[in-house]
Amino acid sequence: MLSAAVDAARELTHERVVVQRGARSGLPIVVAVHSTALGQAIGGCRLAHYPDWRDGLTDALRLSGAMSDKCALAGLPNGGGKTVVALPPGRVLDAVMRQSVLHDVGDAIASLDGAYATGPDVGTGPDDMATIAERTPYAFCRPVRAGGSGDSSEHTAVGVLAALTALCAERFGSADLSPRSFAVLGLGRVGGHVLRLLADAGATLVVSDVDEGKRALADRHGATWTDPRDCLTAEVDVLVPAALGGVLTPRSVPTLRCAAIAGPANNQLDAPATADLLHERGILWAPDIVVSAGGIIHATAVELHHETSERATVRVGGIGDTLAGILHTARAANSTPATAARYRAEQRMREARRHPAAHRR
Repeated sequence: MLSAAVDAARELTHERVVVQRGARSGLPIVVAVHSTALGQAIGGCRLAHYPDWRDGLTDALRLSGAMSDKCALAGLPNGGGKTVVALPPGRVLDAVMRQSVLHDVGDAIASLDGAYATGPDVGTGPDDMATIAERTPYAFCRPVRAGGSGDSSEHTAVGVLAALTALCAERFGSADLSPRSFAVLGLGRVGGHVLRLLADAGATLVVSDVDEGKRALADRHGATWTDPRDCLTAEVDVLVPAALGGVLTPRSVPTLRCAAIAGPANNQLDAPATADLLHERGILWAPDIVVSAGGIIHATAVELHHETSERATVRVGGIGDTLAGILHTARAANSTPATAARYRAEQRMREARRHPAAHRR
């Protein structure tokens, strides 16, 4: 019954999609607003290469839908959206062209009259949000010097730790991380913070990154360094994907030697059906849209909803309770956590459409 309800609920359409050629850059700009049922849509600005601009449109539609789920599960008064700038293969932007592109993005967002606000994503960062903000006020995660909340990576990592605590409580019967072993795949801004937090918790750590220069970080925190392939298949309690997505596939799942998975990497599954493969193997997977929400929770609370950083941090910690509820629902229904998460997200959006005032902050 739960799976059938989720499948029916997924028949949602986007409220608005803007596709235009940038007046300054001449590049395709896509802004997809999936839902404003819970409030203003939010989602990152992705600056990436695509074989065809229509592939960028497809990406924007998919990612904006995922952002609606992410916001709903995080308890945010926001819906999902996404911006994609489709760069032709091999196109490199110099500083002048980059500014032109970002100003084009700002103009496209401004045309939506506040229905959508954007933040950093693949190919963009806090400084880029400050440039977009020169054309529209609806840009967040700007640098502190520009009036924003700054780098969100540490807040994302705090949310990951809360999720790992809930995951271990469900899978191993104890929230204590010190007896557990973790394989952290990816030591970028978020993964580096996660490594530090797990080391502080006394966990046993195996880590890897494509950048050999990160080995010093591993040594500093007493972690065992390995190559990415061996890290993915390490014999540990919990795998923590913290780099690019798509690492969980029909080919990789049979090789895994962990009991559970939770990490901040987005789009960890190559396809939704891979969640079923993990379930069949008895590997408990925490949906990445829940685990990775800490940064967006903190940034939007501070910049869009004008809360204190302390209050926003409390909200980030709530990721643990959210995940615990999803895992409990999945266990009770003998479904995957992915199905339970989607069901909960759609349920909140349906309730918001029926009672809008009760779901907006």
